[in-house]
Parts: sequence; structure tokens; C-alpha cells
Amino acid sequence: MKLGVVGIGRMGAAIAGRLAGLGHEVTVWNRSVDKARALASAGARAAATPAALAAQSEFIISILSNAEAIGRAYEGEAGLLSGDVAGKLFIEMSTVRPQTERSLAQKVKAKGAALIDCPVGGTVGPAREGKLFGFVGGDAADVARAKPVLDQMCRRVEHLGPVGAGASVKLAINLPLLVFWQSFGEALSLCAPLGIDPARLMDIFADTSGGPNMLKGRGPAIAAALSGKDIGAPTFDVDSIRKDLRTMIEEAASLGRSLPVASRALECFDEAAREGLGARDGIALPVRWVKNRR
Repeated sequence: MKLGVVGIGRMGAAIAGRLAGLGHEVTVWNRSVDKARALASAGARAAATPAALAAQSEFIISILSNAEAIGRAYEGEAGLLSGDVAGKLFIEMSTVRPQTERSLAQKVKAKGAALIDCPVGGTVGPAREGKLFGFVGGDAADVARAKPVLDQMCRRVEHLGPVGAGASVKLAINLPLLVFWQSFGEALSLCAPLGIDPARLMDIFADTSGGPNMLKGRGPAIAAALSGKDIGAPTFDVDSIRKDLRTMIEEAASLGRSLPVASRALECFDEAAREGLGARDGIALPVRWVKNRR
């Protein structure tokens, strides 16, 4: 297939690399040109503009940092919608509010194209292996058309309703995980005086009802960080966690609801960012609480 990927951050690069590795003709675009060019070794081609990418692609996948970045990529000068895109299918995978996706879908429809939203659960490793969890919103016919592509990116795909439904569920799915970083730091602080080996402690937590699935995969990295070891490049950094929490709180407010636990966690994470941890992996959050709080 002729596929385009717009937004070559950590996740976008992993997705583009996987699709190119499966033999698809992949074109990529990123505001930072070097990131797009770096995928040439994986067989992807870099487009000069979003419009050029759209012209070369049958399906266009976008995974961008926020609503503003989506607006620039789709509606900016030489944006995705600036040319003839009739008949093309857009798969919007950013983590944003559902209204952002619904508004964009109308603009795409006006150009004779279609859009589904499919934010995903999972980080860089699952993206490279095609083991993401896709939360999809869109018309049934458009979702069916996208399914062959989605199945190569995701271990599971759930069609949850019209455009925007995927965004709603993705925010909901991420909320317990993100506030977990704070609650886990608080839990670990209760064990700190015991001097238990961090690896053993992770194994204990992961084998209890209070340990989420995430601990099974990330427990060793948390243990390493608690021991002062380098855990390598971040997979989901503190600033991204803060952005997603703010998005959740904004969406809840639009529904007339409050998120007191998420709001308090965000305050703690904002404090961590002011201490210089914004670009660090989310693992830094519980480690900070254990090491810096008395």
C-alpha cells in the first residue's frame, strides 16, 4: 500500500518503520526534517510538505503532539488538505480531545475524503512490533477500509462509535495509568525505610492486585532507576504525561465533571517539570517521590 505518516516523533517513527519493514511504500513528513530523513534507512521516503505526502499516499496516518500541531499539518500552508485529497482515508492517531477529531473530520469530508480517529495504547516497543491497542471512532465503512492497515499496527482494534469515540476512550484508558505514577511513588515511599532490593519490590508489586499490567513490562526499568542506573531513552516523558492529563481535565470540564485525583497528580507532575524532569521518562516521577520526599 501507499502509506503516509505525518509526525515522526518516537511513536510516529516506530509506526513508520514497522510499516516500511512490512513492504509498504511509506512516505513521511515531519516539521523537523532530520527526523523524517532518518527513516530513509528503513526504506521510507521524506516528503517536502504535508501536501506532497498526501499526493503520494492512499492512506495518511497522523500522530501529532496536540491540536495546534494537527491544525498546522492539515490546514497550514501546503497542509494535508491544501490539495486534491478526494477518496483518500486519513487515520488520525493523536491523543487529543474528541471535539478536535470531530471538527477535523468535517473539514476532511468537505474535501471529499474520510477520516477515522485511532489513538493507541502502547509505547515505542509495541509500536515497532505491531502490538498496539487501537481505539477507533468513525463510520463503519471507513473503519472497515482502514482495518488491513490497523491490523498491522495493532494487536487489538476496537471500533467504539463515531469519530471522536476513540479519543474519548483513549483519554479514559490513560487516566488510571498516568495517576498511577504518583500513587506508586507514594506507595514505594512507605517501603523505603525497609531497604528492600528494588527488583524484589517490583516483583512483589507486580504479583498483587495493586500492580497494573504495566509493572510486568516496566518493573525492571523502575527498579534500575531506583538503584540509580541509566534506563536509556524515554518512551513516554513527563511533559507528555502532563499534556495528556491537562487534556483529560479539559474534556471532563466540558462534560460538567471534575477529576480531582488527576488534577492533584498534575500539580505534582508540574512540580517535577519545574525541577527539570520534563524530558525524562515517566519512571522519574515515582523515583522522585521516593528519593526527594521525607
